[in-house]
Amino acid sequence: MSLLFSPITLGKQVFKNRLFVSPMCQYSSEDGFANDWHLVHLGSRAVGGAGLVMQEATAIAPEGRISPDDLGIWKDEHMEKLQQIVSFIHTQNSKAGIQLAHAGRKASTNSPWKGSDFVRPPDGGWQTVAPSALPFYETDEIPHALSVEEILQIVDEFGAAARRARFAGYDVVEIHAAHGYLIHQFLSPLSNHRNDQYGGSFENRISLLLEIIEAVKAEMVETQSLFVRISATDYLEGGWDLEQSVRLSMILEKHGVHLIDVSSGALSPKAVIKAGPGYQVPFAEAIKKAGLIAVGAVGIIVDAEQAEAILKQEQADVIFMARELLRNPYFPLHAAQQLDGENIYPNQYKRAYRE
Repeated sequence: MSLLFSPITLGKQVFKNRLFVSPMCQYSSEDGFANDWHLVHLGSRAVGGAGLVMQEATAIAPEGRISPDDLGIWKDEHMEKLQQIVSFIHTQNSKAGIQLAHAGRKASTNSPWKGSDFVRPPDGGWQTVAPSALPFYETDEIPHALSVEEILQIVDEFGAAARRARFAGYDVVEIHAAHGYLIHQFLSPLSNHRNDQYGGSFENRISLLLEIIEAVKAEMVETQSLFVRISATDYLEGGWDLEQSVRLSMILEKHGVHLIDVSSGALSPKAVIKAGPGYQVPFAEAIKKAGLIAVGAVGIIVDAEQAEAILKQEQADVIFMARELLRNPYFPLHAAQQLDGENIYPNQYKRAYRE
């Protein structure tokens, strides 16, 4: 059997294979509610054979949304449709994950096909927040610098979101600490200019993430797995970098995190990123080699042999796929046939299998 289609245990969850659906925003929600688009989108990837179907960045508060069209889990009413989605994913023997997120200063923007521009409060947007009063784009409105009391409220909101995720039945909770969103803004010296217990030193800048982890863990059951997604580097001098990511990974392992989902960038529009096939894999490899924590690789991984090679070379423990699974939600079915000659098609589709 290939490594890609061998099972893996993370925490107490056993995943049938190591091909995971990366969280991808759909910008198709109203007031945070999931709908049939999300059911079909996520359900199709479960039918397609992925070991884990990770739901998109799901806001823990209304002002934590990237756009007004983002999914949310800030109120109990959101749970009914989410429970339906999780239940369907489980019928396909896949695990269901949710990414809990707060966009911070990158919130209140239009969806991509609406221009991705900043939405001002009179036009349906809202006041953004950040560790420091520094906007993402110079043309954006200045974010409100969070007080300590407001930071503690956000920590509580992450905990409340984790509680709802537990009731909804998710197997995995992932904390979004990447891509220039709120937690990443606290991690990076480029966006965090605070001079209190949340700014300055490495230890202070990671403290919000550690507090959120503890709040989330307090609401989880032991059968759930805890992931954290990070941006391994800002690609900018003086910013968050791989050395700090490696250092953080060893701390997260001690705090009970089961896997680090390794991405990169998106803190600043000034960064120059040379993207290409597997361009983020070396970051995952460095973190994996530094400690005992499991690591996921993501970023322009587009075929079965490429994914298998990453695992065989021990550069990562699991593979997260994004755009390739948008193009082909049934990619895992074809990959299992290619690598192992296995027919893992659901019974309803087995007539389509070819030797």
